Amino acid sequence: MRQESKIKRRTSRQIMVGNVPVGGDAPISVQSMTNTDTRDIAATVAQIKSLEAVGADIVRVSVPSLEAADCFGEIRKQVTVPLVSDIHFDHKIALRVAELGVDCLRINPGNIGSKDKTKAVVSACKDRGIPIRIGVNAGSLGKDLLRKYKEPSAEAMVESALRNIEMLLAEDFNEFKLSLKSSNVFMAIDAYRAIAPQIEQPLHLGITEAGGLRSGTVKSSVGLGLLLMEGLGDTIRISLAADPVEEIKVGFDLLKSLQLRSKGINLVACPSCSRQNFDVISTVNELERRVEDITEALDVAIIGCIVNGPGEAKEAEIGLTGATPSSLIYADGKPHHKIANDNLLDELEAMVRRKVAEKQAADSNILARQS
Repeated sequence: MRQESKIKRRTSRQIMVGNVPVGGDAPISVQSMTNTDTRDIAATVAQIKSLEAVGADIVRVSVPSLEAADCFGEIRKQVTVPLVSDIHFDHKIALRVAELGVDCLRINPGNIGSKDKTKAVVSACKDRGIPIRIGVNAGSLGKDLLRKYKEPSAEAMVESALRNIEMLLAEDFNEFKLSLKSSNVFMAIDAYRAIAPQIEQPLHLGITEAGGLRSGTVKSSVGLGLLLMEGLGDTIRISLAADPVEEIKVGFDLLKSLQLRSKGINLVACPSCSRQNFDVISTVNELERRVEDITEALDVAIIGCIVNGPGEAKEAEIGLTGATPSSLIYADGKPHHKIANDNLLDELEAMVRRKVAEKQAADSNILARQS
């Protein structure tokens, strides 16, 4: 049975990234970033749509040149998910994508140029209702901060963030979110903890350059999990040297584990032992692969024997308890029917899809009655 999270989230100012609310009482959003050449419009659009398909709330696109900015404008026309453009050094690129319909600018005001250039970017954002994400990274701190602190540190990151924030506040601009990323988990945690009570704006969480699919998932889960449990964070990115689609999957899995979001299949499965009555591992992995397109929230339990099986199955919307010669399927906490162990996968997938269809139909009926 799905439970509400016990985490008390930090109160933050809400901003809008396109049609996605970030901060306040909005759900924590999950985002990723394209790794295609932005000038390759077809490839970038295809990747964005693949991210949309697995539930991405927001997608960031790097825009390193004016040529890429013009391509970004074409990309913007072909997708519906809110897009954040990643801009460094050249304020003219920021102004161009603002004209072309960007939903949020990710900049570091300290490296965008002179105060006049920063003012021009902020003015464009004000006129068009575009929020800004201030991105502070331990790997690109200013030289003066590195001289002062000798090396990257949480204190240096916070000072950099406060400088950048002051530039925006001086222009009476409050519609921004902030990230303080490091590949060092402890540094990132300390920086977010230190800045949180000093500002009211939303926090974008991430452990930057976390690593490959396995190691990066572990590192991000440790760092972001701890911060999220403390109530910090309004939007997240899992930074992996892997297919960006995996970043979205891991992000939602992390939020589901903390009961902060319920999107997609929440799969409860035993690690298996000699008591198992069917091949639990292959069944779970194959079912997960088959239903990864589903974004509707659904609890599914797959347990290999009758020791913990009935208890877990009763708490899930669909549950399977292993037995011999047939296993028992539960539906909404009650025994439903038995099934031969050589036909588990097809039957489980069919039940999941039927249940999802039922929930979607029920939601549609509720909306129809409300309208």
